[in-house]
Amino acid sequence: MIHVIAIITAKPGKRDEVLKNFKDNVPAVHAEKGCIEYGAAVDIDGGPFAKFGPDTFVVIEKWESMDHLKAHGASEHMKAYAAKNKDLLADRAVHVLQNA
Repeated sequence: MIHVIAIITAKPGKRDEVLKNFKDNVPAVHAEKGCIEYGAAVDIDGGPFAKFGPDTFVVIEKWESMDHLKAHGASEHMKAYAAKNKDLLADRAVHVLQNA
């Protein structure tokens, strides 16, 4: 299994727009072969926990294999999603992991 943690930082005030685009794309990703999990998470309110901040969300993914992840990245709906968000993002860090 392949795990992906993608830290997406929108330009100030643009996170909600990027998250809407993300959520609109989720059904197409869930339909992809090899997709086990794909969703977004944001900081919890309150508590003494580390925060990513108001412009950032984290995408948590699980894929059956690296080949499935590569196909996901090359899919037409992901290319369209990237184009929609091109001018809305400040930073993007994608961490691809395997079981220890």
